[in-house]
Amino acid sequence: MVSNEEIIKDYRLGFQSRQASLIGRKEVLGGKAKFGIFGDGKEVAQLAMARHFQKGDIRSGYYRDQTWAFSLGVMNIKQWFSQLYSDPFLEREPHTGGRQMNSHFATRFLNEDGSWKDLTMEYHSSADASPTGSQMPRLVGLAQASKFYREFPHLQSFTQFSNNGNEVAWGTIGNASCAEGLFFEAMNAIGVLQVPVVMSVWDDGYGISVPNHIQITKSNISEILKGFQRDENNKGFEIFVTRGWDYAHMLETYKRAAEVAREEHVPCLVHVIEVTQPQGHSTSGDHRRYKTKERLQWEEDFDCILKMRAWIIEQGIASAEQLDEWEKADLQEVRRWQKEAQQEYYDAIAEEAKEFVVVANKIAAKSTQAAKINEISGKLSNDAFRKIDGRDLFRRDIMEAAQKIFLLTKGENIAEKEELKAWKKAQDEIAFGRYNDNLYSGTALKIKEVKAVYSENSPEIPGSQVLNKCFDALFESNPLTVAFGEDVGHIGDVNQAFAGLQAKFGVNRIADTGIREATIMGQAVGLAMRGLRPIAEIQYLDYLLFGFQTLSDDLATLRWRTKGGQKAPAIIRTRGHRLEGVWHAGSPMGMIINGLKGMYVLVPRNMTQAAGFYNTLMQADEPALVVEVLNGYRLRERLPDNISEFTLPLGMPEILRKGDAVTVVTYGACCRVAMETAEQLAELGIEIEVIDVQSLIPFDIHGIILESLKKTNRIVFFDEDFQGGATAYMMQNVLEAQGGYHYLDSEPKTVFAQDNRTAYGMDGDYWSKPQVEHLFRAVYELMNEFNPALYPIFY
Repeated sequence: MVSNEEIIKDYRLGFQSRQASLIGRKEVLGGKAKFGIFGDGKEVAQLAMARHFQKGDIRSGYYRDQTWAFSLGVMNIKQWFSQLYSDPFLEREPHTGGRQMNSHFATRFLNEDGSWKDLTMEYHSSADASPTGSQMPRLVGLAQASKFYREFPHLQSFTQFSNNGNEVAWGTIGNASCAEGLFFEAMNAIGVLQVPVVMSVWDDGYGISVPNHIQITKSNISEILKGFQRDENNKGFEIFVTRGWDYAHMLETYKRAAEVAREEHVPCLVHVIEVTQPQGHSTSGDHRRYKTKERLQWEEDFDCILKMRAWIIEQGIASAEQLDEWEKADLQEVRRWQKEAQQEYYDAIAEEAKEFVVVANKIAAKSTQAAKINEISGKLSNDAFRKIDGRDLFRRDIMEAAQKIFLLTKGENIAEKEELKAWKKAQDEIAFGRYNDNLYSGTALKIKEVKAVYSENSPEIPGSQVLNKCFDALFESNPLTVAFGEDVGHIGDVNQAFAGLQAKFGVNRIADTGIREATIMGQAVGLAMRGLRPIAEIQYLDYLLFGFQTLSDDLATLRWRTKGGQKAPAIIRTRGHRLEGVWHAGSPMGMIINGLKGMYVLVPRNMTQAAGFYNTLMQADEPALVVEVLNGYRLRERLPDNISEFTLPLGMPEILRKGDAVTVVTYGACCRVAMETAEQLAELGIEIEVIDVQSLIPFDIHGIILESLKKTNRIVFFDEDFQGGATAYMMQNVLEAQGGYHYLDSEPKTVFAQDNRTAYGMDGDYWSKPQVEHLFRAVYELMNEFNPALYPIFY
């Protein structure tokens, strides 16, 4: 039972949350903030949900859940306003450090040194992302972790991550996003896995302007999911329907749902209908443009705050006069928190403006452009350093002002300009920490290299067996390790790297999944966020696209968008490159490396190299994608004697063949093509240096390729991605970032695949992807340019 005091506390908090939404919208429309999206209309449902949210539980939701956050102290209202203003200081905005817009919640899982906190001691929210539905895939893994911690005896000692698997994963989503594939795929996976989820759908009848009858069959998500309802013969969901304005009924509904999920590990759907959205979707539009007068009147009549207020009076819990007094006081409190957050945000900018103006005035005193400089600095001085051209001051205004002064004084020798340069450089370094750091932790780069050791007794075995030995050792040594994917369990994956390991380690630690790439990736994210070490498999590289949004928008950005507050050291394993056919031969590496900044992208040329990368990654705390060579599993390799210990450093290319004529930079399956090409060229007296980059992210952190280019003065970048893909990426790194253009005696070349997908069959492959002949000609033509008499064109 909820006491009268708790009911009043809930109401006052819901009222405060509503006032925050109303004030927040005014702040955006008045130009004080850039954009706003609010939880008005959903306050009472979230108060009821929060009543049954326990410490250790974790939320995976979306940007309407501010009242839930306020109720549990996950974020207070002042912090919420700091986030609205994009305040970059963690002490004022601890969820994203100003990197995400308002109502994006991310509690801090990590200590300052990057180590895990005790996750059972606080209420938690996994980091929100804006793309609708993106919270669903990770929800699968967040809930499955509880199942693992409850059912795996060998995990019972990891008490900082779980209290015997009693934690519930709480999902929230809007009704319109239930039309997305991510929602249906995740709900299906949750039902199959039978994991403790309470999934709330806030249903206000619209998706921006589009009504439910256009979004959902039967206009009702719980109606069409009735087939998910469990019965005496079949496992499934418990499905509840409640109204967003009925506080008492929602308390009972969430109580029952939480009990079922927590005690029985049965997932629950709570469909909250008759929800209102008083201010419309966001500050970008006005819902009065698309809602009828009748609908708008209904929303006024059934506003959850007004309905709860009337219920409190009707039940005799408090009088209208008492509520009036509390509401008056609460409104003043919200206004005070808003003003304090705004003041702190602008005060910090004003202090930086003052520092700049002091230096600018020194320059003006010695410049012939004093009048113009004083005009520039004067704009940053008026109204207590808060306004510029009638609007609020931003840090970028100060940087732009500094640039204008440099331009005005470009021909003047003024010593104080050095002071301004130093100040600007310091501000840029500070800004990097505010807005750009924590893309990576760097732990993977600090793992000590342990070279592979071979002896006379080292057997030569198929590459798949090398990986099998590696995975066997990993699972033996680390109880937190789990692996899953299509065909990974029973048959040991389609290429047999996990053969026999399910029988040894159990059907849950090495598991089969359905064909659902997005939620396989989500499982990896969620499990890794709760302390486990997942190896998640996408069967073929081409199929990575089904889960790419989850990797790009969620996993790759997680550490950055929480400013180091959360991590998910998941390993994504796939295979690709030179097999035949449109859908099993793709190599979209340019797309991958540009879409997965925040993850490492590793491209080992054989399975021994892959094993070294897996050993390295399991000692680090960062996510990575490992792309194995699809046609390399049957090729025989020597098994290192120290297969369980040897590590391969990231960002360290390997010179496969030394030469002094041309540097050829490649990776993965193309290494074999490059080595064969090198043999043909050697017959003509051309010795190329073949370099395997091994990892695309990070890329050659010690400049090994640059040193080769200094020797050869000619370079070819070679892979089987499309034009402008990974070859362009490698070229930019070597020639621009490393300064390699200084050492070129010839035009740099790229050798790449046709823009079409790989046609089927041997001949289709030949004319779709670069072959030995193509690389040969690229190199030979460079040598012909250098010495046409010695290297005449003969083809």
